[in-house]
Amino acid sequence: MRVGLSATVLDQAYNNGRPDGMSVCTRQLLGGLGRLGHSVEQYSFTGEANGAANWQRFPHSFGAMAGMGMATGGFSRFKPPVDIFHVTDYRAVPMACPVVTTLYDAIPMVFPEMANPRFRRFKNFVLRRVAGFADHIIAISHYSVGELVEHFQVPESRISVVYCGVDSVWLTPLPEEDWRATLARRGLRPGYYLFVGILQPRKNLERVLLAHDVLPAELRKERPLVVVGKAGWRYEDFLRKLMDKVALGEAHWFNDVHGLSELRHFYAGAGAFVFPSLYEGFGLPVLEAFASGLPVVTSTTTSLPEVSGGVGFEVDPGSVEQISHAMQQALREDERVWRIPAGRQRAAEMTWDACVEKTVAVYRQVLEESNA
Repeated sequence: MRVGLSATVLDQAYNNGRPDGMSVCTRQLLGGLGRLGHSVEQYSFTGEANGAANWQRFPHSFGAMAGMGMATGGFSRFKPPVDIFHVTDYRAVPMACPVVTTLYDAIPMVFPEMANPRFRRFKNFVLRRVAGFADHIIAISHYSVGELVEHFQVPESRISVVYCGVDSVWLTPLPEEDWRATLARRGLRPGYYLFVGILQPRKNLERVLLAHDVLPAELRKERPLVVVGKAGWRYEDFLRKLMDKVALGEAHWFNDVHGLSELRHFYAGAGAFVFPSLYEGFGLPVLEAFASGLPVVTSTTTSLPEVSGGVGFEVDPGSVEQISHAMQQALREDERVWRIPAGRQRAAEMTWDACVEKTVAVYRQVLEESNA
């Protein structure tokens, strides 16, 4: 099968070099489709996509191509030499081949207060166009399906759910001497509470700080909160509070963790993972923590219960008391003895290989329907 794949998010300049869910998903699809023997053509609106030899630039800017498509009622169409085109980054344009697009969430429409106001209006516009240009839509959770139907008026028959996953490398145990060396270099002792992700309001980190403050003083010192991620928007007040805890020796912040290897070392050295997010289209860090052998504190909201599957401590993300209680429960041996192996099993069932195979099944379904 000849597959066209949007690769703008693989540009090194994308998102200031910070990987996000779209770039991770795109990179995994690129590698997985190749391993299954499919021919993949990468198209980008910006610079070279990952330095790939089969990279091509779209003939015009996204604005020009999408605008011309809308102005002509879809008559103006791009004609890539592929059987099907998969848009993984919202930038869909009319094409002379079947188009599948992945929509990750509807945050700007459902929770506008959680979206960057600089990009909210533009993103809403783009999301609606994607729904209109696509022949079929992939949602990354069942929770997201309802949002797509409600906010984009997409018939449920045009939506398939394909979960994200973890790379099989996450399921391979790390040499203890390697991750201990990284912790020593970073000034950490094993057993800390860990959060991983871009610092932004929907991640609910302010309540995580408060929940950690509720813990007994001795426990706070013994098990500080380690935050791994770059600062996003509207987080100046949180950073001040975080740095106050850092000064007390009760927290650490690392915004310079580069590469999968070092990130895995941070997971390996943790005692528990804390991710009670207010909103997630999927919640990939939960799977990464499961694969790393960690008990997980997460939310009862949005897609997170689908990922957790009852294995994590699922709490009301608005309750500091529940978050703090779950953080203490995650240290109990009678909880860890079943949650840790169950989490590993959960991660083993939700891999990127499974994601790619299910995505190819969607391609085949769409091609069959287009040729009927």
